[in-house]
Amino acid sequence: MLPELPVTEILSRLSQSLNTQDQAIVLAPPGAGKTSLIPLALLAEPWLAEQKIILLQPRRIAVRSVAARLAELLQEPVGERVGYRVRLETKVSARTQIEVMTEGLFLRMLHADPSLDGVGIVIFDECHERHLDTDLSLALVLNSRELLSDLREQPLKLLMMSATLDGSGLQSMLSLACGQAVEVIESQGRRYPVEAIYSQNATAPTMAPVEQLCAPIQRALTETEGSVLVFLPGVGEIQRLQAGLGDTLSQAGQAMEVLPLHGNLPLAQQRAVILPPTPGRRKIILATSIAQTSLTIEGITAVVDSGWIRVPKYDPRTGLTRLVTERISQATATQRAGRAGRLGPGRAYRAWPESMQSQLALRDAPEILSADLSAVMLQVIDWGADDVDSLHWLDKPPAGAVAAAVGLLSDLGAVSQGQITSVGQALMQIPASPRLACMLAAACDQHSVELAANLAALIGNKDPLYNAHSADIELRLALLNKKSGHQQIQRESRQLFSATWSQTQSRRQPLPNGVTEDNLIGYLLAHAYPDRIAKRGKGCHYTLANGRGVSLEEHDPLAKNEWIVVASLGGISGRSRDRVFLASGFDAELLNGPLKDHCVEECSVEWNENGRFQALRQIKLGHLILSSHAIDEVTPAEKEAALLAMIREQGLGLFTVSEDVAQWRARVACMARLYPEEQWPDVSDNGILTNLEQWFMPTASSVANLADIAKLNLADLLANLLVWPQPQQLKDRLPRKLTVPSGLVVNIDYKASPPVLAVKLQAMFGLTQTPSLADGRLPLAIHLLSPAGRPLQITQDLAGFWAGSYHEVRKELKGRYPKHPWPEDPATAPATHRAKPRK
Repeated sequence: MLPELPVTEILSRLSQSLNTQDQAIVLAPPGAGKTSLIPLALLAEPWLAEQKIILLQPRRIAVRSVAARLAELLQEPVGERVGYRVRLETKVSARTQIEVMTEGLFLRMLHADPSLDGVGIVIFDECHERHLDTDLSLALVLNSRELLSDLREQPLKLLMMSATLDGSGLQSMLSLACGQAVEVIESQGRRYPVEAIYSQNATAPTMAPVEQLCAPIQRALTETEGSVLVFLPGVGEIQRLQAGLGDTLSQAGQAMEVLPLHGNLPLAQQRAVILPPTPGRRKIILATSIAQTSLTIEGITAVVDSGWIRVPKYDPRTGLTRLVTERISQATATQRAGRAGRLGPGRAYRAWPESMQSQLALRDAPEILSADLSAVMLQVIDWGADDVDSLHWLDKPPAGAVAAAVGLLSDLGAVSQGQITSVGQALMQIPASPRLACMLAAACDQHSVELAANLAALIGNKDPLYNAHSADIELRLALLNKKSGHQQIQRESRQLFSATWSQTQSRRQPLPNGVTEDNLIGYLLAHAYPDRIAKRGKGCHYTLANGRGVSLEEHDPLAKNEWIVVASLGGISGRSRDRVFLASGFDAELLNGPLKDHCVEECSVEWNENGRFQALRQIKLGHLILSSHAIDEVTPAEKEAALLAMIREQGLGLFTVSEDVAQWRARVACMARLYPEEQWPDVSDNGILTNLEQWFMPTASSVANLADIAKLNLADLLANLLVWPQPQQLKDRLPRKLTVPSGLVVNIDYKASPPVLAVKLQAMFGLTQTPSLADGRLPLAIHLLSPAGRPLQITQDLAGFWAGSYHEVRKELKGRYPKHPWPEDPATAPATHRAKPRK
């Protein structure tokens, strides 16, 4: 008999929905019991038959916790009807009907069997968190249902469960993907009130020192009776606050357990945190966002929220992922506060003023919009999707990040011409990011696999020697050889070694020639970071193969190396040079041997900075030139192609751009706007440089150096962009000059909009109709000038000016310019551009 929880009231409606449809959405607040009751209730559904339920969780600790809770409700041990799978650990049996697993492991299952034979329903729990694996799993399973439905006797059902997700967006996407309506079923949950208590101090744009949270924690201990859950952005803040609280609580004489909770803790220690406190003691749990969902932490009656979260942000331009500390959203604040109201009324102490609450973003941005997509694209390509657009996404992956990810996978040798390679297939079997998996796959014997696993574990965790005097990764490796300390890194290293060794046994072979004990670290790191092999410039400054500038700290012994390979770097976004955090010396001779496939040979035919032509044969690693030799024989076509490339790079500033050229371009651009059907050329800088072959090639052979370019008549060259009868049409419709009533020929300024005819007022006497061009489509703006050439009036209505404001102008200027005519009726007076003749 299942317990009565708030979601009990929606179980009947959910059953009806899944009996008529193959997908549904459940929205229920924290503590409503959706994770505990819904999977167990679905076991009795006739459509499930002998099939399994897959229950997905975003974190490993939640997988074990949820499986234990479900098994407890069935009064069975874990591994019977309820089991779980996490990386390197499985607890299932032949009787298992509900398998709880991480989304990452589900992706492996999906790749192994896209039809998911034997699975009746996949439940995405806590799908509002929108991790990369969440979005990718949903996109692939929807594609699988679309393409492989004929291979199944019963359709695969999907259930999305969330606490704070905007159900309308998910509902629209699923309805479109499934071709049928998707019902949103909402549970109101248990209405235990949680009082929000805001800080009285206005907070700065950056995070306040964590020690300031000691006061609200002390207040929570005074005003509530249970344990306190404190949300912080990261491990560093947890450690600092834990140290500060130790002093505070010892002085107050309170019996407290202050416990950290974050993803880097051993799983046994994570599980211990969520158990009830020792009788007679209370807990203060200092947690990252890991405690926001899925986990039921016993005895929490108060939440203290710093209001900050740390998230990775990927910059496809630099290829770097930076951890950014930013404000949480309103949805996250609500969800965190809900942890205090699961057992009864609670309190949420927020470290920001109430006025700031409405300024928070409504929801957190999904990870897919700001993350490195290399792992996603490796799986999409392996899946066989033509491109990302062929899949159904809640948010489409950004094109720039997709292109950067595919470029990296190509550099790693994982994909070629849009297809996954044997290297890519090997990377799919190693539980690490594509970069680190490539490094692990490159290791051959036991020693190199152990070393690669140590390197990967070091890079994937907090630097044990952060802010040390050197970025040399060998100093960190030495720490792992000790028997104690850094257990998390050592544990992860053992797991990576075990997973990699099982995959590499079938292809075990000696290390390539040229790889020795002295250069092995650099060799392995170069497989993960070929774009971060760096050559020293001045001082401790280096240039990466990707063209980015980086620096070692001054006096770092590692800077004695001419070549390094960088594993970790960072800095301030927007700066051209980043700081190296982890690196190793690199033997450049490897680029002539086992790593030569990363290099390319290019014939560089170019015009140098002195304006002279040169041809070079270069061996390059990205932007780094390894060797360069002059080429004596170059064809005229190669020389001209180099000239065009140089002009495109440096722009039209190489030419003498006269006023006539500027006016010609303005006239042609005007014709393109007035007569779009006639296909006039694009004469913007970009348009002109794009069509260099059309207008510049006829004279390219006459250019011996850059000085020759400045001597060319650009107006005559650009005329080659026009095709007959456009030259005559330009002359007829938009003439360069216009003859005014006095007989004077006046230039028209087409750079202005509308074009301007600047002329002395007396030269326009007798003209009442404002001149227009291009078959009347383009009226001119007439700038009427004084006899001294100063502006008097701007008009596009000459008749109106003569009849109106002219008379005010006449009164003001007749005495100032007595030698010039100022007739009473300018509309009928003869035009002149001369003064009155002397008597």
